[in-house]
Amino acid sequence: MSLRYRMAFYLFGLMVGIIFVYFFMTKKAEASGVTFCYLPNCRVLKDIRSKPLKIDDEANKKFDEKWVTLEDIKMSLEHGDVDFSKSNKPFENGKLYVIEGKTAANQDIIIEMVNYNDKVVLKDIQKE
Repeated sequence: MSLRYRMAFYLFGLMVGIIFVYFFMTKKAEASGVTFCYLPNCRVLKDIRSKPLKIDDEANKKFDEKWVTLEDIKMSLEHGDVDFSKSNKPFENGKLYVIEGKTAANQDIIIEMVNYNDKVVLKDIQKE
């Protein structure tokens, strides 16, 4: 068998394998609710979302001003960006994370959260 035929069989098998993995693994992931977070931003946000949220007094004052809601914070934890130059710093037996997100009115906000082993504390919310 010539090299050309071997290459054709190899590429055909590789394509069938890729299609198999793509269709069956994505269906399995969708059915079980599994998300694949390999990038640092996704991993940090997923870790923060998985823990119970406590709200600091200073952040509660911002909620009283009515320009930001808890839904805005949850949306930012889903689609926001972690500023790693200001984040992952030790802070009161936890780590401080600065997350850039948006409100429902499309206004930029900066969220400061302290990530502990068993909980997450919403420290401050600022308009950008």
